[in-house]
Amino acid sequence: MQKIVPFLWFNDNAEEAMNFYVSIFKNSKVGRVTRYGDAGPGPKGSVMWCTFTLEGQEFHALNGGPQFKFTPAISLFVNCETQQEVDELWRKLSAGGREDQCGWLQDKYGLSWQIVPTVLGKLLGDKDPVKANRAMQAMLQMKKLDIKGLQRAYDG
Repeated sequence: MQKIVPFLWFNDNAEEAMNFYVSIFKNSKVGRVTRYGDAGPGPKGSVMWCTFTLEGQEFHALNGGPQFKFTPAISLFVNCETQQEVDELWRKLSAGGREDQCGWLQDKYGLSWQIVPTVLGKLLGDKDPVKANRAMQAMLQMKKLDIKGLQRAYDG
């Protein structure tokens, strides 16, 4: 059992969101789905909460009503090894949502994601501040991160 588990609050579409996320990520699966019974407070048979796993990370999701919304203050950070992976995740997760700066997007449920090539940490953390700054300036101009563009900027 995972000690710390992200718990996501949805209005009424937790099951839909769970199925969407599981369809996007490899090594993912639906876990437990608990539905409201006669006691409510939701309509009988509708999802109260559910669990799912994305790439080995467990999540819980609740249909808690419209009181709370997601904000970019919490995001899910996805390490990507290739541009193909960045492109695919970006396309799927941003569909119906919003593309933001520096590899951030908001999906159609309002949840924020960072789709980041793993090489970015190496470029931004380089001991040569000029190279690192060039990579940073390039990143600040991008929405979806482009590995070749970042590398070109870094190389000068």
